[in-house]
Amino acid sequence: MKFGIIGAGMIGHYHAKAIQSMSGSSLHSVFDLRPESAEKLAREYGCKAYTGWEDFLADPELEVVTIGTPSGAHRDPAIAALQAGKHVICEKPLEITTERIDEMIAAAQASGKTLSAVLNRRFQPAIEALKKASDENRFGRITSASAYIKWWRTQEYYDSGAWRGTWALDGGGALMNQGVHTVDQLLYVAGPVVAVAASTALLAHERIEVEDSCVAILEFASGARGVIEASTCCWSSVGHPAEVQVCGTKGSVFLADECFRVWDFADPGPADAHIHQTLMQGSVRGLGANDPTAIHFDGHRRNFQEVVSAIQEKRPCAVDATEARKAVALINAVYRSAREGGTRIVLST
Repeated sequence: MKFGIIGAGMIGHYHAKAIQSMSGSSLHSVFDLRPESAEKLAREYGCKAYTGWEDFLADPELEVVTIGTPSGAHRDPAIAALQAGKHVICEKPLEITTERIDEMIAAAQASGKTLSAVLNRRFQPAIEALKKASDENRFGRITSASAYIKWWRTQEYYDSGAWRGTWALDGGGALMNQGVHTVDQLLYVAGPVVAVAASTALLAHERIEVEDSCVAILEFASGARGVIEASTCCWSSVGHPAEVQVCGTKGSVFLADECFRVWDFADPGPADAHIHQTLMQGSVRGLGANDPTAIHFDGHRRNFQEVVSAIQEKRPCAVDATEARKAVALINAVYRSAREGGTRIVLST
């Protein structure tokens, strides 16, 4: 399928690399309001450059649009692309509120086109193994499920773009921007959260509206309890891995980015030996924990390939908008609780 990219910044280059590495798909075009940015990416990857929005969407050869604009600027281009008859893959978070996501979902349903998200961390072998263990009930009753994102961002990072650290375009700080992928992984393997109480703070940065530190207490539908810690003020020389920890009456697993610190079950399984040989932690360097440019694009490639396969096979996509909505709903509830002094917020089901 022929792809077009909206946004020729850092994220646009990740998308271009992922599309270029796919089998059976190609990068057809890029749109950016800055002519120099669009032309630079187009030259590098051998595609068309557009600075006119209508011309970009009117291209009859364009089939799939990926969106890499700031988080709070996803809805409008997504709806426009859907109404133009294009399938849409949108960066994380899908949007910054569930109300905006619901508008996007309605547009997708009206157009008959696919609206999906970049949930690239779902496509790592380790999270696939963890999801399989959860689906097979290897944990027994899950009693504890938590996420930890203890990252570092410099003041220069926030100063590098006027939209960074704003509620309007970032939609939040350490939790919404840096933590959303890990929150998605947590919900993916441990199931829905029914209630949350939270506290946020701005501790180590200036000139931003949002939090750089967040702690939330979770109550899962299963009865399990857990926490989310998200921060961009935890300095490390190499960066702390983002962790998902799941424990139950028959097993415990601690996922650290793309490998495991702990993989331990009361009842041995046929895959355990292979996991211990290939997926146990060998390095403590965090994936994008200190440097957002250090994240590789293979997860994006697999994410995009799943969307294309779903379109071609006329089946539901594993990373559709409904899936992407779940993490945003929880994060919105966390922020509401923090604004209300840590009150317990019950999530709608």
